[in-house]
Amino acid sequence: MTGRTLVLLRHAHAEPETSLGDARRTLSAHGRRQAAALGPVLAEQLGHVDVALVSSALRTTETYKLVASGLPEAPAADVREELYAAGPREVLALLAEVPEDVEQVLVVGHEPTISSLAHLLDGERSALAEMLFLGISTANAAVLEVPVPWADLDRSTARLVRILRPEP
Repeated sequence: MTGRTLVLLRHAHAEPETSLGDARRTLSAHGRRQAAALGPVLAEQLGHVDVALVSSALRTTETYKLVASGLPEAPAADVREELYAAGPREVLALLAEVPEDVEQVLVVGHEPTISSLAHLLDGERSALAEMLFLGISTANAAVLEVPVPWADLDRSTARLVRILRPEP
């Protein structure tokens, strides 16, 4: 391992949009099960998470709360309004603010940003990255090794090593 790991997680399955608007969509029952099942998978693969940057949308904060319940010593969610509508470059700007000594960062966000950012960052143009070019399913996480400081993270500076899915 290179010392730094970035996990890009698409929120779990949400209910259809209601009169409350897209940002207030809640997780469906299936989404709650997905998120709860993903926490132990992340714990097994990563051990821990140091920083969790979470979109302000209700479905992302709910996803993180359920995922965090399966993580040892999960950090408090750093809920960011700007992640709700962020594109890959805006997420990179947020990651550039992460202290250099932080080893593992989890970003909980939305499509198409999550898959686009993973594809952009993968320097090897791996088969996994090419699969992500078409998108990532709900409650799936792209795990990237980051050999550079967070502030230097940019196109082709990381390596996509796996995609994690909740256990059925």
